[in-house]
Amino acid sequence: MAENPTPHFQNTDGHSEIEIPVKIFKCIGAYPPHDHPHIFLDMGKNKNIVCPYCSTKFKLNETLGARETIPTNCVVEQ
Repeated sequence: MAENPTPHFQNTDGHSEIEIPVKIFKCIGAYPPHDHPHIFLDMGKNKNIVCPYCSTKFKLNETLGARETIPTNCVVEQ
């Protein structure tokens, strides 16, 4: 098992934007059974990215802890 698995984020509550602490991650959309394909996203040199499936804008916030998001509760516990 990898020591630093790729974090997964969800947007069951339908937020237009979610601040996250990483640039490389997976978006699952909503929690199953209403999820979309679990897509790998990489912000690259940018500080934000929009998921092509659910249109959630993810914005980098480097002040957040590894398991924090704004709004809260958007991390998928693995």
